[in-house]
Amino acid sequence: NCSVVLKTLHFITRPLSGEEGNFSLAYIITIHKELEMFVKLLRAIYMPQNIYCIHIDEKSPKDYRAAVQNIVNCFENIFISSKRENVVYAGFSRLQADINCMRDLIHSKTQWNYVINLCGQDYPIKTNKDIIQYIKSKWNGKNMTPGVVQPLHMKHRTQVSYREYVHSGMSYVYPTKNVKAKPPYNLTIYFGSAYYILTKEFVEFTLTDARAKDLLEWSRDTYSPDEHYWVTLNRLNG
Repeated sequence: NCSVVLKTLHFITRPLSGEEGNFSLAYIITIHKELEMFVKLLRAIYMPQNIYCIHIDEKSPKDYRAAVQNIVNCFENIFISSKRENVVYAGFSRLQADINCMRDLIHSKTQWNYVINLCGQDYPIKTNKDIIQYIKSKWNGKNMTPGVVQPLHMKHRTQVSYREYVHSGMSYVYPTKNVKAKPPYNLTIYFGSAYYILTKEFVEFTLTDARAKDLLEWSRDTYSPDEHYWVTLNRLNG
């Protein structure tokens, strides 16, 4: 019952300030368990002017997926990713899940400014207004995806080919003996966080630019590619 959901959980139904109403954020939330925690997170970050893409792990139980769908159906600005992945920790599928949501967000009617990715176990310590003001303060037009040149102890992540294993409730990434080719365009690989705040322009770039597409393809058999993909692209000249 959507009216009960909105009322009992005290979802915010109008922008709390003019500044927030004129600066929409997009969120990508990847989830696979703990429905109550997801609802608490959603309640904490929900604003009617924002837009939310929810990626539910394809391995999640049917009743969990149905429950999330029931909640999402109560909101015009929340939707389930049109393409779902069997997400494996440290695998390419985790990066692909974000990209699936990005493609959906780019085609949405909402004119958002930045995208933030979260997992179902995250929780904000800042308000929507705090986040917007922080972005505007020194990150206006810039991406937040910090990182460093690939450290020696992480070289193995991109030197050999990795594979994802998914079978009967077990999933993991394992190395093969195949040595990987050098990165495309002789790119310098950087490493950082898998979590980011990115401009809409940068998202459009990653979905269309040949270098971004080739780096994505090259990253398909690396270990935890979401920890190098965004930060490497952000370091490209221009």
